[in-house]
Amino acid sequence: MGSFSIWHWLIVLLIIVLVFGTKKLKNIGADLGGAVKGFKDGVKDGTTGADETKAAATAVPPAGQVTSTATADKTTIDVEAKQKS
Repeated sequence: MGSFSIWHWLIVLLIIVLVFGTKKLKNIGADLGGAVKGFKDGVKDGTTGADETKAAATAVPPAGQVTSTATADKTTIDVEAKQKS
């Protein structure tokens, strides 16, 4: 009752193919591969972005120079609210 032999795994694979069909299994495999690739790209982009942000945060500007942090987040819109009279 330890591990399964190769024949057990082949029977399980045959049952899965009969239940789902080869086309659906191919689509599931392609979707899973795309998800893994997207995750790897996201992790790679996340680590580079974090390193750049950390380096920018620790950099000290020369005296008298004005710096802007608005360039880091280009999706933020700054508006001024006016009071109704």
